[in-house]
Amino acid sequence: DILVNNAGIMMPRRFMDYTFEEFDQVLKVNFYGLFHVTRAVLPSMMERKGGKIVNMASTAGKWGSMNQSAYNASKHAVVGLTRCLALEMAPFHINVNAICPAGVEGDQIDSMVEHWAKQLKVTKEDARKSIASRSPIGRFVKPDEVAALAVFLASDESDAMTAQSLSLCGGYLMV
Repeated sequence: DILVNNAGIMMPRRFMDYTFEEFDQVLKVNFYGLFHVTRAVLPSMMERKGGKIVNMASTAGKWGSMNQSAYNASKHAVVGLTRCLALEMAPFHINVNAICPAGVEGDQIDSMVEHWAKQLKVTKEDARKSIASRSPIGRFVKPDEVAALAVFLASDESDAMTAQSLSLCGGYLMV
């Protein structure tokens, strides 16, 4: 009845510093993983005429950013596929939406902080503060906040929502 596609990796680098294998690995995890799992689940949802799919994308799926071309490309693909699948699955009463968080506390933020600390030649703590300060709420998104939105999108209360890519970013991206 419910599928939450929530696998993802980030390898921050300048575009010219990626090897093909690194770029491909990001796409395989962030996009093709979602593709394969969704294809495996959809037939039973279509047969039952109902279901909810929640794809974890990112604000990076709505804009460009430095040193994240593989990640951004994969998340743009997730947002695009979410919209297309929502249109195709609407006759089967299957809602397909995406959550687009920015800067969720955890391993990916730690990786990005480390990358920017090296690039800017500052401490990790200073890089973390600088990145967090870009959000109007002045902090990173908490995993529980993302989970609460996923629970809502999986609930009956969201039956009228489909094809949406919801930003959860403390005002960082206003689209």
